[in-house]
Amino acid sequence: MKKLRLGVIGLGSVAQIFHLPFLSKFNEVEIGAVCDKDINRAKPVAERFGIERVYSNYKDMLEREELDAVDICTSTDTHFPITMDAIKAGRDVFVEKPIARHYSEALQISEAVKEHKRKLMVGMNYRFRPDTMVLKSLLEKGEIGKIFYVKAGWLKKLSSDNKWMTQKDKSGGGVFLDLGIVLLDLVLWMLNFPPLQRVNAKMYRHKTKSVEDTAIVFAEVKYGVSLVIETSWSYHYADDFFYCELFGSEGSAMINPLRIHKKLHGNLVSVSPVKIGSPNEILRKSYESELKHFIGAARGIHPVISTCDEAVQRMRVVEAIYQSATKGKEIIIK
Repeated sequence: MKKLRLGVIGLGSVAQIFHLPFLSKFNEVEIGAVCDKDINRAKPVAERFGIERVYSNYKDMLEREELDAVDICTSTDTHFPITMDAIKAGRDVFVEKPIARHYSEALQISEAVKEHKRKLMVGMNYRFRPDTMVLKSLLEKGEIGKIFYVKAGWLKKLSSDNKWMTQKDKSGGGVFLDLGIVLLDLVLWMLNFPPLQRVNAKMYRHKTKSVEDTAIVFAEVKYGVSLVIETSWSYHYADDFFYCELFGSEGSAMINPLRIHKKLHGNLVSVSPVKIGSPNEILRKSYESELKHFIGAARGIHPVISTCDEAVQRMRVVEAIYQSATKGKEIIIK
């Protein structure tokens, strides 16, 4: 099979630290061009990765370059227009999370994907962490019984490189749309996408004005599963901290690190696998596996994981969560 010719749009930190280093090493990929509105940033990045074609306007790149697909790593406010233009230009799309700022934008993207028969994958790299993949396989085998309670959290300092995240017109929302949506997706994926029935959310603005910097969400999932998600850019923690804990009728499972306890012969014993890797190794592997999967899907080798339709459903839940926080009451998801 011929190589996939790919264009990368947006050359900020996620593109430079994760996307370009991995993509440039994949034998089945040719990075045909890169684009960033700041041409002074784009040129040295392109030179570093040996990419000759450089643009400051993505529309010019779509028009002039023969690309099979594009990788969108821009601010959230640009996801909708760039994705729509790429789809209409006949390109497959990988777009970093979230798919867009609002549910309505996600819905329009989904309709365009179907109309133009393109492939679209939304970046949800935590599905591709080695520890979460091991945990999902164990859950599917019923190792800890019927899940009834899940709690997940992500406490992380806001990067000074991403100040646009605190501007609602650009980000669409605050810490929940940045971190909470990843946790929401991770939990729903591990539980095989049960529908959410109701949500109740509380949000705070300790160090931000137009968006929340802390969000606490309670959700009730069909089949009797209770879910709690906490996210913050402003918790007073020494280090960034991510966790996900699942409690079942026959045991419990936790990430990070991966620990599994199961009831055997009346006793609770550890059945945790051997160490999978350091936190940094796990993070890097998640991006590598995610991008490799998109390349394979774009080449027709396998179906897309983290599809556009899944992203639409996530954004529908996110919209309900923000409604709950604004109205101060529980929202029923029909």
